[in-house]
Amino acid sequence: MLKIVLSPDPTLNQISEPCDIADKSLKRLSKQMLKAMYANDGVGLAAPQVGISKRLIVVDCSEQDEEPEPLVLVNPVIVDKQGDLVVGEEGCLSCPGISVPIERYPWVKVRYLDLDGEEWEIEGEELLGRCLQHEIDHLDGKTLFEAAAPRVRLKALADYDEALKAGAKPGDTQLRSK
Repeated sequence: MLKIVLSPDPTLNQISEPCDIADKSLKRLSKQMLKAMYANDGVGLAAPQVGISKRLIVVDCSEQDEEPEPLVLVNPVIVDKQGDLVVGEEGCLSCPGISVPIERYPWVKVRYLDLDGEEWEIEGEELLGRCLQHEIDHLDGKTLFEAAAPRVRLKALADYDEALKAGAKPGDTQLRSK
């Protein structure tokens, strides 16, 4: 299984390269990314989070008791954002053990290619909208820390340091009591 890359790995702060839709390895990579995402209780995962600097994300915001609805987005781009920014707690598989309040738009429209090269658009609000923005941030070299307001960032970095010392693993969104 693919290993989740943890902050401060430099791959997480690089702008990812566009994918070549003719690259046959994208299908295998996306399946491996979905497997890693599900195994770590995530709802989204970007290729840089597994050490690959490509513009590829996988997302599944279905409820745990529902049938999985995985999405694979190749070269996704936010083409529209609407509404007043809303603060919400976010976790990240690459920053385990913490949740960070992040401002996001409540609604976004994303244009992307599927694995067959067909162009699509998806509109997301609530969890899906937040997840799409979060994962696309990863493609642009932004983690939770860069997305956070400056004061929030300082606390998040300190909390993250403590979480790592306490043994936080991908999928943990808070420190577990001993």
